[in-house]
Amino acid sequence: MRKKDLNIDLYLVTDRGLSLDRPLDWVVEKAVKGGTTIVQLREKDIETRDFIELAKNLKSILKRYNVPLLINDRIDIALATGADGVHIGQSDMPYKEARRLLGKDAIIGLSVESIEQAKEANEFDVDYVAISPVYTTPTKKELKQDLGLEGVRKISEISRHPSVGIGSIKKHNAGDVITAGADGIAVVSGICSADDPQKAAGELLYEVHKAKNLAK
Repeated sequence: MRKKDLNIDLYLVTDRGLSLDRPLDWVVEKAVKGGTTIVQLREKDIETRDFIELAKNLKSILKRYNVPLLINDRIDIALATGADGVHIGQSDMPYKEARRLLGKDAIIGLSVESIEQAKEANEFDVDYVAISPVYTTPTKKELKQDLGLEGVRKISEISRHPSVGIGSIKKHNAGDVITAGADGIAVVSGICSADDPQKAAGELLYEVHKAKNLAK
């Protein structure tokens, strides 16, 4: 897909451990059918060979729906599989190096956990920032302090990049994150652990669109 068409309204971050023993490709395809607009493959405990196979499989599925696939952290996996880009955190490969390796057409997102980091990100040509965590979450054990809606508001005000809020975002608070200033929401367990990932994605996207329409 073309970067100018990037849609971050509903951003799925995968977690096999939260997928209720269901195949990840099944969860992802259901989520996309429900309205997920971008997918990040996040795997911390997997052999490189298996990671490549999983990424290629997801890439072939997502291509049918024109939904981009990003790889968390692993530039090598993104290059090996033809993924659309990567998401990097503050302790991962520096943005400038990632851009040099992946080229100008790759989608690169960056996590920001403070106003200072958001200001620094303004110096980079990233495609979006992930405001993390909005609320504390067990999927991000290294992050102790949540930013809350006020943090989303402050970072959105100073950031020149589109933003997604991430961290314990569910159906009941998704609209609040958009109203606070985020352009989209990133979800892990809200979709991966849902009984019906397709329905869950649809309900989350509805809340995003409702909040955006009310803001007009």
